[in-house]
Amino acid sequence: MDHWKHVLLTHWGIDAQLRQLDGEYDLNFLAETDTGDGCVLKAMRPDCENWLVDLQIKAMDHIQEKAPSALIPRIIPTPDGARVLHLADQTGAQRLIWLIERLPGRCYAKAAPKTEALIHQTGAALGQTAKALQDFHHDALQRDFKWDLMQAGWVEDELSCIAQPDRRVLIETIHAEFDAIKPALDRLPKQAIHNDANDYNILVDRGLLDLSLSGLIDFGDMCAAPRICDVAVAAAYLVLDHPNPEAALAAFVSGYHAEYPLTAAEVDLIWPLLRMRLAVSVVNSTLMAADNPDDPYVTISQAPAWRFLETYDLHPGLLSARLRAACGLPVVDGADRVMAWLDQERGNFAPVMGEDLSDAPLGSLSVEHSTWPQNPFHMPLSEAARVGEEFEDSGRIWLGYYHEPRLIYAEPAFRKGPWKASDRRTVHLAVDAFAPAGAPLYAPYDGTVFVAENRTGHLDYGGVIILSHETPEGDAFYTLYGHLNPEFMNRLQPGDVIVKGAAFCQLGDANQNGGWAPHVHFQLALTTDGIEADWPGVGDPDEMYMWRAICPNPAALLNLSDEHVCYRPTDKSKVLDGRRAHFGGNLSLTYSDPVMLVRGWKHHLFDEWGRPYLDAYNNVPHVGHAHPRIQAVAADQLKRMNSNTRYLHPAQTAFADKILSKLPDQFEVCFFVNSGTEANELALRLARAHTGAKGMVTPDHGYHGNTNAAVAISAYKFNKPGGIGKADWVELVDVADDYRGTFKRDDPDRAQKYADLVDPAITALTERGQGVAGFIAETFPSVGGQIIPPKGYLPAVYKKIRAAGGVCIADEVQTGLGRLGDYYFGFEHQGALPDIVVMGKPIGNGHPLGVLVTTKEIAQSFDNGIEFFSTFGGSTLSCRIGKEVLDIVDDEGLQENAQQMGSRLIAGLRALEAKYDCVGDVRGMGLFLGMELIHPDGREATEICQFIKNRMRDHRILIGSEGPKDNILKIRPPLTIEAEDVDMILTVLDKVLAEASQG
Repeated sequence: MDHWKHVLLTHWGIDAQLRQLDGEYDLNFLAETDTGDGCVLKAMRPDCENWLVDLQIKAMDHIQEKAPSALIPRIIPTPDGARVLHLADQTGAQRLIWLIERLPGRCYAKAAPKTEALIHQTGAALGQTAKALQDFHHDALQRDFKWDLMQAGWVEDELSCIAQPDRRVLIETIHAEFDAIKPALDRLPKQAIHNDANDYNILVDRGLLDLSLSGLIDFGDMCAAPRICDVAVAAAYLVLDHPNPEAALAAFVSGYHAEYPLTAAEVDLIWPLLRMRLAVSVVNSTLMAADNPDDPYVTISQAPAWRFLETYDLHPGLLSARLRAACGLPVVDGADRVMAWLDQERGNFAPVMGEDLSDAPLGSLSVEHSTWPQNPFHMPLSEAARVGEEFEDSGRIWLGYYHEPRLIYAEPAFRKGPWKASDRRTVHLAVDAFAPAGAPLYAPYDGTVFVAENRTGHLDYGGVIILSHETPEGDAFYTLYGHLNPEFMNRLQPGDVIVKGAAFCQLGDANQNGGWAPHVHFQLALTTDGIEADWPGVGDPDEMYMWRAICPNPAALLNLSDEHVCYRPTDKSKVLDGRRAHFGGNLSLTYSDPVMLVRGWKHHLFDEWGRPYLDAYNNVPHVGHAHPRIQAVAADQLKRMNSNTRYLHPAQTAFADKILSKLPDQFEVCFFVNSGTEANELALRLARAHTGAKGMVTPDHGYHGNTNAAVAISAYKFNKPGGIGKADWVELVDVADDYRGTFKRDDPDRAQKYADLVDPAITALTERGQGVAGFIAETFPSVGGQIIPPKGYLPAVYKKIRAAGGVCIADEVQTGLGRLGDYYFGFEHQGALPDIVVMGKPIGNGHPLGVLVTTKEIAQSFDNGIEFFSTFGGSTLSCRIGKEVLDIVDDEGLQENAQQMGSRLIAGLRALEAKYDCVGDVRGMGLFLGMELIHPDGREATEICQFIKNRMRDHRILIGSEGPKDNILKIRPPLTIEAEDVDMILTVLDKVLAEASQG
């Protein structure tokens, strides 16, 4: 190393520390100076010829000239202008030495996450580079070497090195496929290509929340070949160990195409060329491993290459259609002509339903506009048979939209992963026509029976027919008719001709058509390659670029305009624009890319496209989103009346009795209000009325609401930049945080020591003549970071406050009503007895409701002749909903569920704490949990927390973040969460923490 350090200093005048980098043949050293500047010293193998370095330098110069923004390193000449030197190494062997700039980041292979956005960016960078090289010429590009895909046939003679017979057969198959495309490959024009954009030659750098491309390096394998070889080489490495290689390929190819447009014929070659590149790689590494058994570099990509080749046998036709669609090309040759012909013939097709449909009403079954099904994870036959009944009109036909996201596709077969919140297919790829069972269907155009089947599975098609058609120019297309009476099975078989206008089938009833309300699912496809007879009738919203191209809108065949039957969900960007225009800028949105949610069920939420999300954050829907009992109670009461507490109603006292049954006997009086904020505001008034004092003591970084007085006792708000600052009647004490606070968990007296911090606060209020009206705290501070105070803390504080004449207020908005599992309220864990208990949002399960409960003595102090009245507090509707929430917690065992699922979750979180250095602490109980993220030196890792929160959302899990430095993950799901969902949180969080640890 000293030799090369001397070379760098002597010839370039750079004094730096060197670290050797990986390399197959040559020596590469990362040089870093004391100021942090860096470069890469390249010492070629002793037998390296001049032309190889000359080729690379001239190509890199050419790219810099043609595309100055390209992310490739620049050559660093010596002070006298030399770009390459001939020097002896330590052994006396002559080497070619040159220097290039260091690009930021790390190699793609060692970085995570490998998002589709990053892969698209990588494709664009390679396309930009290839475009710059299209007019680059050098004699050395005509090389005879093993990494030229045009010469990949050499592996055929080396297959004996593959010992396992099944692997050898696999490589033989791949080679045969390569031979089949070789003539088409030979006809393509050649140009200079990088030829080795593998995952170790692509550099990425970490931004605030995600990775971005930072460089493309190592031009040592350049050659002249069709540019599609360059695409295939890079794609071969980008798919390795990727959880969704098809999506990764589409992102990469579309990125390349955006910079350097490909032809459809080129796109069709990507899959066999990709597999051939991996075949070359595994054969080469096997040969080299035999010669160099101690060199790990030669086999570094072998294991993932074999995993990919042996796992993914993708259909080449369907994959080509996907990649063509991603590039905006016809999914098959002639697809554009078919669509043009259909548009031209619109209005001339025979009516499929036997009548003009232009006046037929449309009914929406969308996520936004429909509540079918009630449970988006299960559609019973009794419900499926009634779908859309609200649109029925005296036997008239009504239509269902194409491109409409729906939740009626509820069964596990529509999921694409193991979890309820996994990606799922929701977007309808057909037009529905609902009509009475037995209604005949007519062929819109001459066709041949391609499929005639009866699919009897749960909510399948029942009777289904697929017809194949040809345009006058000979281009094929297909139509599918699903949910039929299968009686046609007795008279139709594949190959039968159906003439335009012929009645060839009938709508089935629910006993014949898969269980649905009578209708036809009418779908168009431009190819059946890869889907054959098993057409997906519904697509993943994130794959609609492909399915819209394969199965376009069939409106023309119904003699309707595309716009008439094409559903368009609410545009999230327009909603966001409207929000920015009409709402205050300090009304925050969660996530860098906000999510728009329109449906919910238990502990899952759905966006406008039907994408499911596991809600591990929202504690307001305490007993779950859209609970049927809450729906029924609300609807029932709204059918009757809704009044306030100036009138008697049994619901009010029933609600009060239910609440008081959960509290110690000293609590006898309830006040019903609209929110936790209003309840806390009222608590201040009660405390002051009872004590005659004004001053309040409260922990730092607490939050109690958004009214003037509530903000004044919420340091989380008033101490923010631009906040109003601390009022003179408020004294703050440290949060009893025994992880990061002054007194740690190894201190057995920490509870008393934290409680003693109240003494100077009491003294300060007393000396100012304000007195102590009370102490208010979130029993377990939530915005402070999901803190669980040491046992004994609250009783010691309460003792001091009462001795000073104050009352003790427990804000149980976050922790009450069974969320803690072992305790119904947080103060029970502490062994404390407050004077006032405040409950908020969870008690209404989303309905605006707050409750304050206190003693008769304190209530009487407040009863000073001035009426207390809250217009909507204690309304009949609110009281019935609030009692129902409490009843559901009892009836469905949700407190017990919180204890069981919380124990399962916290055990898993603690296992992750032991696994990852960035996890500093896991704390909480029941379903009130926090995970503190830290840097190696213990500092709060705010940016890691934000990264994890956003990545969890990418994986369809909603969690929050809190704490003074916003570095604590907050997990507070509805109490309905199940073991499967806990396992999803832990599995995904493990993966995301691994990404964060890779930096």
